[in-house]
Amino acid sequence: MSEASPAPVTFPTERPSPFDPPEVLGRWREEAPVRPLRYPDGHQGWLVTGFSAARAVLTDSRFSSLLENLHWPIRWEGLEPENFAQPPGFFMQMDPPDHSRFRKQLAAEFTVRRMRQLEPRIEQITEETLDAMERGGAPADLVQEFALPIPSLVICELLGVPYADRERFQRDSATALRVGSTKEEVGAATGSMMGYLYELVARKRAEPADDLLSGLVTGSDLSHEEIAGAGLLLLVAGHETTANMLGLGAFALLSDPGQLAALRSWPHLIEGAVEELLRYLAVTHLGPLRAALEDVEIAGRTIRKGQVVTISVPAANRDPERFADPETFDVTRPPTAGHLTFGHGIHQCLGQQLARIEMRVAFPALFRRFPGLRLAVPAEEVPMRTDMSIYGAHRLPATW
Repeated sequence: MSEASPAPVTFPTERPSPFDPPEVLGRWREEAPVRPLRYPDGHQGWLVTGFSAARAVLTDSRFSSLLENLHWPIRWEGLEPENFAQPPGFFMQMDPPDHSRFRKQLAAEFTVRRMRQLEPRIEQITEETLDAMERGGAPADLVQEFALPIPSLVICELLGVPYADRERFQRDSATALRVGSTKEEVGAATGSMMGYLYELVARKRAEPADDLLSGLVTGSDLSHEEIAGAGLLLLVAGHETTANMLGLGAFALLSDPGQLAALRSWPHLIEGAVEELLRYLAVTHLGPLRAALEDVEIAGRTIRKGQVVTISVPAANRDPERFADPETFDVTRPPTAGHLTFGHGIHQCLGQQLARIEMRVAFPALFRRFPGLRLAVPAEEVPMRTDMSIYGAHRLPATW
């Protein structure tokens, strides 16, 4: 039997600092890790802030990821289910068995072994990126000159997308992920990206190469449209999330000289430092979302059929029941502590090992190449991506 629920709340977005989630989330987590949430469209759903409750939702097959079942916790006209035509193959918003069909055919491309085979090329791309930044001279925008190029080039090479076309898909991706974009803007951006991927898949069909899209064309049962849609998801996720982790992570380290000094003094800490950056910064700040397919009890609350749950990953990643001293950024924290930044359950991020390798390579290389690296503006002047579905810094001016 569920105990009486606290009063409904609205989703908070105001942050006390660039690196911390809204303060109220911690208090709500302590009071009730699952509490009623009032959605902008009038839907009455739930907010999950506790680690155990979040993981329980993410692993429970009685919750759906289908877009038509969901409601957004903030007003987002462009991605409301009635306004957004989900591309075929966009498997992140699918349930089994459709999700399983895509996941099975793509999982083999993202194994730990395959990702490790990419490491020498990632190291080369990183050094070439830093070469270009050094040639350009100080000051530099670490987002444009460091954080964005590395994962963009890596995912382009992996998929078989010409890197020369990056400005087009990065522009369209930014429009689609901007919370304030209208349904017309999101539709145009998504249509542009799908049209581009559709034409690219056609070229792969005519002349297959040694890349992931060609492999799907020649070795899967996916349709032309499904391959284009899956390629769109991998392309956007493959550069947006890691790029923002690299930018925000560099900002956090430059803002904490003690932690940066520890990482420079003991390079072996990088594996744990990457996990700590992922836990502490958690760039996914508007979900994930799930809809109950039947009545489900989570942490003593009954989620009724049809109700939507919004999981706050930043809050769950700072749950003191899971992490010791969770509000402290500590690069010496053991890497086995675990976090929910890559999700959990069947929708856990397919490219998480690739992201980890990119971060383990890129951060040490950046601070080794530029030992005097420092912010070129006061920290409070760094513009943050509070208007985007993936959090981070819009720009990060730095000098050396």
